[in-house]
Amino acid sequence: MAKKRDIIIGAIIVVVLVGAFVFFGIMFIGFMSPDADFEITGFGGNVGIVEVFGVIDEPTGRKAIRYLDKWAESGSIEAIVVHVNSPGGGAAISQEIYDAIGRAREKKPVVTAMASVAASGGYYIACASDRIVANPGTLTGSIGVIFQFHTFEGLMDKIGIGTETVKSGELKDVGTYAREMTEKEELMLRSVVMDTYEQFVRVVADGRGKEVEEIYPLADGSIYTGLQALNLGLIDTLGGFNEALEIAADLAEMDGKPKPVRPYERKKITIFDLLGSIGKVLSQPVESGLTGPQLLYLYR
Repeated sequence: MAKKRDIIIGAIIVVVLVGAFVFFGIMFIGFMSPDADFEITGFGGNVGIVEVFGVIDEPTGRKAIRYLDKWAESGSIEAIVVHVNSPGGGAAISQEIYDAIGRAREKKPVVTAMASVAASGGYYIACASDRIVANPGTLTGSIGVIFQFHTFEGLMDKIGIGTETVKSGELKDVGTYAREMTEKEELMLRSVVMDTYEQFVRVVADGRGKEVEEIYPLADGSIYTGLQALNLGLIDTLGGFNEALEIAADLAEMDGKPKPVRPYERKKITIFDLLGSIGKVLSQPVESGLTGPQLLYLYR
């Protein structure tokens, strides 16, 4: 009887240990696998491609920064093309991509190829590159900043919902949905927006080799076609992705034809991919819960 009991206890201990091993393995894979992807890069190429597609947010931006740094350090990559199809997005993450392009430029040429849209934050990051190429019909520009939030005070009054707030300072709950903002809050937010706007204008002036006074008339939030942007000195040349490749090759003084290299994400799903996805969900509950008004370089 005692022997049978020992076997049962031993089996339970083994199950617990295996369960703990699997759990921590899932967590480890989730932390170590960015975006829950196992990424493989192409072989035999000499121009690294960084795609910035869609709204520029933390996931999009971190991936772009990761590959800008990767291609900058790669001995086989002689130039980088940043392919942008974005209306912009977060101000801070756009600035980080801009800085990453600047780091890469210290080691090799970087050319931006604009697709259908490269506006606001999409244009901001392009200003860090050696050359900007856009299609005649590309929508670009939208140099400006927006800070926007919704208020539901009237609706809340109608359905009998109230919000109680205890705050350490008069401006601590600025942006709340429970009421309209005060005059003092509007002045504070306007100062934040205008400071960020001035940063944008200086970036454009530096990137385009102009004085800030030349940029102000263009920086009222207006959008421009690629052709208009060329005539205004906001881009360098008209063309598409292939033209951007050729320009990058010329700047890098390459021998032979430029060969693009893109990150390749394996489509086949294995148990490791599933475990990585579960680990990501388990390890990021706090990050996904952070919401609120944001300062944006965004073309609406």
